[in-house]
Amino acid sequence: MRIVVDVTPLSHPRTGVGNYVRGSLGGLTEAAAGEHEIVAFAPVSMRSRERLEQAIDDIPVERRLVTLPPSAHLWRTLWSRIGTPPVERLAGPLDVFHFSDWMYPRQRGGLRSTMIHDLVPLRFPEWVHPRTRSQNVAKYRHAAATCDLIVVNSEYTANDVAERLGFTRERIVVAHPGVGERFTPSNSLLQGDEGYVLMLSPGDPRKNHANLAAAMGLLPDVRLVAPDHVSDEELPALYRGAAVFAYPSFFEGFGIPVLEAMASGTPVVASSHPSLDEASGQAAVRVDPDSPEAIADGIRKALAERESLVARGLEHAKRFTWRACGEAHLHGFLTAT
Repeated sequence: MRIVVDVTPLSHPRTGVGNYVRGSLGGLTEAAAGEHEIVAFAPVSMRSRERLEQAIDDIPVERRLVTLPPSAHLWRTLWSRIGTPPVERLAGPLDVFHFSDWMYPRQRGGLRSTMIHDLVPLRFPEWVHPRTRSQNVAKYRHAAATCDLIVVNSEYTANDVAERLGFTRERIVVAHPGVGERFTPSNSLLQGDEGYVLMLSPGDPRKNHANLAAAMGLLPDVRLVAPDHVSDEELPALYRGAAVFAYPSFFEGFGIPVLEAMASGTPVVASSHPSLDEASGQAAVRVDPDSPEAIADGIRKALAERESLVARGLEHAKRFTWRACGEAHLHGFLTAT
């Protein structure tokens, strides 16, 4: 099979979505083992193209990167709405077209598939930028009407998509994310001080910074580190240096940072919302995200039970690999055709 994968999100600084796109592409290539042709496809601006090329530099795939004039987002939006030319005109012949949230051009033939990471723009529109809401909700409706297959990153999201988009559950494939090799427990034990509680993306309203900050007020001996942005190079060391990783999110599609922290040898305090059940397993301290007192108690427990939580977290994180993610994609493509 010739499988064309839309990697357009990698043209921007990577977040959870971009990391999933890159990891799953690598896993799919590994799972294909040379028996299937994997093509990385993206119509992007000249300025963004270099970032995308760097992101997939070490993944052995064919590249079909199309340079667009300025306002690449506008061009992709128009292409999706107008429906012409078909994607084969730019990506070449295909057996599978797997597209992202960023566009949904028409195709002449082959299996039509997409990835849905969560339904936040549909369920909680106040949490996202209006452009993101408009773009994603339009994509959801289009996907439900035209796709042969939808790939999601958790059983929770699979059930959410089936219920809210009316898409047949049997045509939804769950492909859990993997954990990058750079996340290891080396030097994760606290040395010389009491460490810190780490939180990521405090500006995202669903990450629940306000209640975590209130909880920290009940823990005067522990400090909170909550950077607005962390580079890929800095993140592993930041996880390793933390006494606890706090993730009291109100809602997630999966929660990759939970696994990354566990793989780094750091105890995790995670929200009790069921969208985090798969990421947390039995290896995290679960807390009510609406209660600062419960969050504070969870952090105390994680500090007290650090050794056992680290061991359980390391074991749990081992279950999630990008190769397994790629295998789930490939199995879905093969059985749906």
